[in-house]
Amino acid sequence: VTNMAAPIGKVCQCFTIKKKSLFLLSFARRSSSAGSGFLASLYKRGVLKDAFPESAAQVELPELLQSGPQSIYCGFDPTADSLHVGNLLAIIGLLHFRSAGHHAIALIGGSTAQIGDPSGKTTEREPISGETVEENTRGIRSSLQRIFANHELCFCGDSKKLGTVTVLNNASWYRGWNVVDFLSQVGRHFRMGTLLSRQSVQSRLKSAEGMSLTEFSYQLFQAYDFYHLSKHHGCRIQLGGTDQLGNLMSGHEFIHKVSGQEVFGLTVPLVTSSTGDKLGKTAGNAVWLNRDKTSPFELYQYFMRQPDSVVERYLKMYTFLPLPEVEHVMDQHRKEPEKRSAQKRLAAEVTKLVHGKEGLDSAKRSTNALYHGSLQALEQMTDEELQELFREAPFCELLLEPGTSVLDACRRANAIPEGARGYQMVTEGAVWINHSRVTNPEQVLIPREHILLNGLTLIRIGKRNFYIVKWLNL
Repeated sequence: VTNMAAPIGKVCQCFTIKKKSLFLLSFARRSSSAGSGFLASLYKRGVLKDAFPESAAQVELPELLQSGPQSIYCGFDPTADSLHVGNLLAIIGLLHFRSAGHHAIALIGGSTAQIGDPSGKTTEREPISGETVEENTRGIRSSLQRIFANHELCFCGDSKKLGTVTVLNNASWYRGWNVVDFLSQVGRHFRMGTLLSRQSVQSRLKSAEGMSLTEFSYQLFQAYDFYHLSKHHGCRIQLGGTDQLGNLMSGHEFIHKVSGQEVFGLTVPLVTSSTGDKLGKTAGNAVWLNRDKTSPFELYQYFMRQPDSVVERYLKMYTFLPLPEVEHVMDQHRKEPEKRSAQKRLAAEVTKLVHGKEGLDSAKRSTNALYHGSLQALEQMTDEELQELFREAPFCELLLEPGTSVLDACRRANAIPEGARGYQMVTEGAVWINHSRVTNPEQVLIPREHILLNGLTLIRIGKRNFYIVKWLNL
């Protein structure tokens, strides 16, 4: 292919059509090939949505996957210090390939983050300083490495065919470029008509704000990333969200022109909220994958709250459960939907992947402590877990003096006002300590009842106002 301008317009139209069943059927018919069977299973799970170029991917990509271990990459721009649930499906896609013996490359866009990807955006991203990008890169690298480690430890057993994992930063190869050399050596291979035809570009050009040259150049950099990885790491497959299709096309065109090599793009569907918003920081509804931003409990509860209408689809997409087991889970769920067994399994599997077994145990302890009033679970919680569970709750450390009463504890924690009003709140039953209502303000604090073995007291005023006290001299 020497001139992609005309066919790309047709391909873009093709990919806007929602009827993808024929594409999946094509893979299914060729399932005698191990490569085809593997891809067909990912389409059936809903992990993959489109492939590019479509005709070549149906024949050549399965053959490539069957010929031996291949490298596949997905990029993540460090525009925040953590990835979020909107990124998780792409990571899971990499993990499926790794489980099949292929090599996963997670590319952190230390350079491209400062340019800003216009795909799926209605306005230009705010500039990010180099120091912030470096800090964000550390957070994202930690997140990726943790999830890959959890997957290997909790979901792979003694698999001998597990592929390798490499985390790279594209800043390492852009440091040696200057703008003149880049435009001279890379920019000459791109055609304006083709670049302007991209849907991400068209939507921004038609907006009131328009599109900056910086944003417009993003697809050149992502295309070069693919070329660099193909040249130095033998990577011939790129994975990205459906909003990345134009960038994938640019990479395919560039590599084909420069080296003549056939490469492939695969997309994962963009997961949206119940209101149809893309899950991500731009939409303001991000559920983060790093613990300091979203605790294991909060992640667990996010998936626990998913409605019945999506839980089967999410079990297929976000877990590694075999499809027959997913069907069994759904059969049990349909018999007693009030028990929400499917949501519990979904939440457990995702939390274990993101935070490991310890994170899942923490989420379950927090759930039992908050929603089931379990004193034992509350007693087993660490200071960190309590502060995560009651993220907005004031936390204070106090010396336990002899004869300290319920009233004293509440006042010293600033949970109730001074004077008669605070006293009255206790007598009227507005105060709970460690999930038990207290009505006697003069009651002296009793160990194991008002003070847990971990030295903590949880005070609740009304339905939602929590206060955490750490007693120091027990």
